[in-house]
Amino acid sequence: MRTNSLAFRLTVSAAVTAVVLLLAAVIVLSELFEQTVQRNFDARLRAIMDGLQVNIELSPDGAPRIQGSLADTRFQLQDSGWYWQVIALKQGGKFVSSASLLEPPLVLPVSAVSKRDQEGYARFSLVDGAGNQLRGIEQRLKLFGSDDDYSFVVTGNFDELRTEVLAFRRGLYVSLALIGFGLLAAIFFQVRYGLQPMKVMERKLNDIRAGKVEMLEGDFPAEMQPIADELNLLVQSNFEIIDRARMQVGNLAHALKTPISVLTNEARDHKGPLSEKVTEQIGVMREQVNLYLDRARRAARAQTVGSATDVDPVLQALARTLQRINRDRGLEVTVEAGPPLKFRGERQDLEEMVGNLMDNACKWSKSKVLVRARLLTQNGEDGRPWMMIEVDDDGPGLPPDKRAIAMKRGQRLDESKPGSGLGLNIVSETAAMYSGEASLDQAELGGLRARLKLPALLGATAPSI
Repeated sequence: MRTNSLAFRLTVSAAVTAVVLLLAAVIVLSELFEQTVQRNFDARLRAIMDGLQVNIELSPDGAPRIQGSLADTRFQLQDSGWYWQVIALKQGGKFVSSASLLEPPLVLPVSAVSKRDQEGYARFSLVDGAGNQLRGIEQRLKLFGSDDDYSFVVTGNFDELRTEVLAFRRGLYVSLALIGFGLLAAIFFQVRYGLQPMKVMERKLNDIRAGKVEMLEGDFPAEMQPIADELNLLVQSNFEIIDRARMQVGNLAHALKTPISVLTNEARDHKGPLSEKVTEQIGVMREQVNLYLDRARRAARAQTVGSATDVDPVLQALARTLQRINRDRGLEVTVEAGPPLKFRGERQDLEEMVGNLMDNACKWSKSKVLVRARLLTQNGEDGRPWMMIEVDDDGPGLPPDKRAIAMKRGQRLDESKPGSGLGLNIVSETAAMYSGEASLDQAELGGLRARLKLPALLGATAPSI
């Protein structure tokens, strides 16, 4: 999954949203659970407070005392954190406390005692001498037989509740983590499933480029069907433009053929210097017309969508033909078998380009011509694959300063060999029409190496070199 893909963006955005929501759920649920635990704890303290107030009475000296004992045995355990005490706010601060409170009385925070609810309860937190975190409530009442206020205090060990809260949080973290992993897997599946029609469209477009089909067929989702329809219209328009271009080229060729033939016949019937000059120029005109008509045909074929050509059969056929032509010289033309490559273009153009390079190599070689085709390891800027065809010979080769000159139109570096000097230039122009290129270099056989870079199609799973 590439970082600049829609799948990556959708997955990351959905994953980030899910993580943020899960973290918010952790915080909210933890807070709600802790508040619920605190309310339940306070309710337990209030129940104990009610029992304490029922069992407190006044002694003859005005000091508070308890009748019997509270049922909760934790009030009997020393430093348990579960304490109660009753203090007379006057009469010298006489008090009574639980057996668990070794150092009475408890000193309550002033800020907490000053804030009370509608029922007169004050809630507070403090730490006892044993280091226990306490949570308590305090209420002030008048006892029967006295007009003085008495402070009733009940505390519980809040560390016990913290253990419950921590256990809940650990379980919550594990549960939400599992849910998070499940959500991530579901998001990944959802994105892949949702974008699957785009993969199908990509494969069908590749089939069009490979020449397997001519139109984008199949049922697509409602959001993508307009795109598929527009692409089909674009492909159809491309075919129509190419057909019209070929028709116009044919019409032009037919329109020029008759006038040139008339001029040729007239010049042949009237002997003399003028007729010879006219005949010469007519030949130049015919050559130029054929040249540019061929170029127009190549340009039209290069823009055709869906053209594909198997490379190896073309190379093998050219090698056999050239070896038969040069049988008297004992020339060996070898094609090294490579991966099954496909040229993204017309067969006629591939034959013309490679044929010119191989024919040129045969003219200059001493005994051997070697042809290789391979898939380039790096794709082009558009992300499409490219291939390289190399034609080596064991001839005299060319110095670096003359290789660029040899690619120009009409340049012949040795007049002793037959030819017009147009072959390499035609190769270069035709390759450029496919956004490729042709170049010359030193061959391992000692002669010249001609390189031809062309767009490829991975119709077969060809390993890259």
